[in-house]
Amino acid sequence: MTYTTPPTYTAPSPTGPAGIPSAPAPAAPSFLQRIRRFPATFGLIAVTVLVFIAQLLSKALVGSDIVLYYGAKINESLAAGEAWRLVTPVFLHAGLLHIGVNMYSLWALGPAVERFFGRARFLVVYLLSGISGVLLSLAMSPNPSVGASGAIFGLLGALAAFLYLHRATFGQLGAMQLRQLVFVALINLGMGLTPGIDNWGHVGGLVAGVALAWFLGPRFSTTVLPDGRPRLVDSRTKQKISVRMGLATVAAIILSILAMMNAKGT
Repeated sequence: MTYTTPPTYTAPSPTGPAGIPSAPAPAAPSFLQRIRRFPATFGLIAVTVLVFIAQLLSKALVGSDIVLYYGAKINESLAAGEAWRLVTPVFLHAGLLHIGVNMYSLWALGPAVERFFGRARFLVVYLLSGISGVLLSLAMSPNPSVGASGAIFGLLGALAAFLYLHRATFGQLGAMQLRQLVFVALINLGMGLTPGIDNWGHVGGLVAGVALAWFLGPRFSTTVLPDGRPRLVDSRTKQKISVRMGLATVAAIILSILAMMNAKGT
């Protein structure tokens, strides 16, 4: 697979051979251009916002958040076989500030991961990281929880792992951004020690994101086009990527079954 990095992207650019100038960077893309360029990221934001609107309507119409009640991560419900609660908490939020912070984080991180990983791998990383966060929370915390934080920590971990694996490709700027991502992860994990925050979900998502970036993320090498722009060539073919995404999904299903069986036995 080949990938040509547009000069409008603000993430670290691959380093070409010495003496070859980089193409000049035009103006930053508009909001509508970003939506068209990163449909998976903004699709997830749209779905999450629509679910939150459904939560607000539920409160206004019947006086309680039925959507949250039937979708939150609740250990007893998962032990009883309500497997959808492994996924639905990723799209639910406890308030306006909660969804605002998470959707801003998705808006900031999502395009970088989607650009390098592609739509399919991006969605797999997001969803499997979110499920992994729920699974670790199920194993380690008795408290109910909701939120996209585990999935977003997965994106953070995947991007950090990607930059580490391609540190020779992206040079000093990539190394600087990797340090920034590690710092952000540590700060947020530290803040997650505050009572009322499900930090196990964060840890589960982060570890899953790193593992998925290693297992199915891109492996780029760099060539340079005649106009000076770098081209990233992914050594993993579409067939290999599809197989690895399938294996990761099967592994998540097996872990989910084991976790629910363990919750039922405790």
